[in-house]
Amino acid sequence: MKLSKILLVLALFASLPAQAFEKPAQKHMIAAASPYATQAGLEILRAGGSAVDAAIATQMVLTLVEPESSGIGGGAFMLLYDKKTNRVTSFDGRETAPASATPTMFLDANGKPRAHFDAVPGGLSVGIPGDIAMFEMAHKKYGKLPWARLFAPAIRLSEKGFKVSDKLAAEIRQFPQMAQMPDFKAYLYHKDGTPLAAGETLKNPELAKTLRLIAKGGAKAFYSGPIAQAIIDKVNTAPVNRTTMTLADLAGYRAVEREPVCGSYREHRLCSMGPPSSGGIAILQILGMLERFNETQLKPNSLSEVHLSSQASRLAYADRAKYLGDPDVISVPIAGLVDPAYLRDRSKLIDEKRDMGQAQAGTPPNKRADYAPQRTPQLPGTSHFSIVDDSGQVVSMTTTIEFAFGSEMMANGFFLNNELTDFSFEAERDGKPVANAPGPGKRPMSAMAPTIVFKPDGNFWIATGSPGGPVIIAYVAESLIALIDGHMTPQQAAAEPHHVNMNGPTILEQDTPLAALAPALTQMGHTIRFAPLESGLHIIEKTKYGYIGGADVRRPGNVRGD
Repeated sequence: MKLSKILLVLALFASLPAQAFEKPAQKHMIAAASPYATQAGLEILRAGGSAVDAAIATQMVLTLVEPESSGIGGGAFMLLYDKKTNRVTSFDGRETAPASATPTMFLDANGKPRAHFDAVPGGLSVGIPGDIAMFEMAHKKYGKLPWARLFAPAIRLSEKGFKVSDKLAAEIRQFPQMAQMPDFKAYLYHKDGTPLAAGETLKNPELAKTLRLIAKGGAKAFYSGPIAQAIIDKVNTAPVNRTTMTLADLAGYRAVEREPVCGSYREHRLCSMGPPSSGGIAILQILGMLERFNETQLKPNSLSEVHLSSQASRLAYADRAKYLGDPDVISVPIAGLVDPAYLRDRSKLIDEKRDMGQAQAGTPPNKRADYAPQRTPQLPGTSHFSIVDDSGQVVSMTTTIEFAFGSEMMANGFFLNNELTDFSFEAERDGKPVANAPGPGKRPMSAMAPTIVFKPDGNFWIATGSPGGPVIIAYVAESLIALIDGHMTPQQAAAEPHHVNMNGPTILEQDTPLAALAPALTQMGHTIRFAPLESGLHIIEKTKYGYIGGADVRRPGNVRGD
């Protein structure tokens, strides 16, 4: 895909300004990408619910009000800190490929990779959704309120209706070609052919019916019965890119509780999501390679910070492209990639005065397989929220249906994901397998990076995360540098201008003060591009005065707490 196309899909429209929570909260807090979703989570927290309970209610509402970014037709990664046991764990609700998936599923008749956007709409891109199974698993271990109670806010809002946000309206307008898909047009366009506008009321009684079934029957009601049949029918009879998915595919889906990846930075302990996400490993790599530089060199958005971060990012993205994928299928050298000695050696490749150009993957300890780097790009999208409950339980969760509006198809009131286009379209290159190649039952690599930070004394300090496709890694790493090295508040960190290097050009967020750095960076050898980078950072910090939070100004979310 050409760089101009990548920048185009990154250029999502601005939305309502976010609001910081200025007065510290003493009991609980939530930061999410929609005021409706934040209110739902807060309602559950005020009722005595756990952070997991609030996360479920929040996601159900996001399914309704932010259908372009996430929903029960997609998947998620939940990072959880349980204060009572002092344990950090993670829940993997990543979508899986159906049994019909093959390594060559995204090649054309000539054996060449298809154009990425040609494969997005329709059935071929749809993975088995993982949200509901993941939530049920987490709720059984960490829930407090009854399962059915958690669906009430979304059911109520689906029937009453909600006001379409600036962001949702802008994304409908941004992709007029999606109106060729019948579900998309029927749901998001008027009968006269005009798209929904910001401020209009949108109801979804079909989603309310679906949520009632899940509230009553649990995950089984989603993965079998009429909901499952609706998903199968939609995928197998899609207007474009039909494929084969079966009821057995859905019935066989399993969420997984996994050990997170953890490391340290400036004496703080950081935990994030491990494979099949690449996000946690890449962030630990970036910070590990930057730790030898002092705080003044990493002052957020200074010339030195932009340069040094871009160099560490190049090296991390190079490793990501070669080694990351589904750990249940391939050998991922997790410990080797975050090994401090390995990162110190990689850090030596960083020249403080000169851009290194395209970085090559390293050779981490305990590498057991040799892969070719992935070339298929991944698309921006997704949503993130952070929650702390009365007991100190913390959830940092990133959730997605992949690109805007997923596969552009709906089943029973919710959009189905296009997650399988996160796979490499090439199964092998130069005679070597690609780690993230498609396969039956396989989970595609992600960049989602829900992250929790602990102080040197071991107490919870920060929960952070962001949407953004492969750029998530850069957004979350920047937020951590801003909070730890820059001593910023969560709101300041969430609002900071972005710079990104995915082992290519250095992309600066347009219409920000970063433009002033472009001449100096160019002299250092950087190829500079500008783009309106849409993150969605939602951060909670525990201070001696209570909890404070930050919501990204690029999305319509907010922070609430008591």
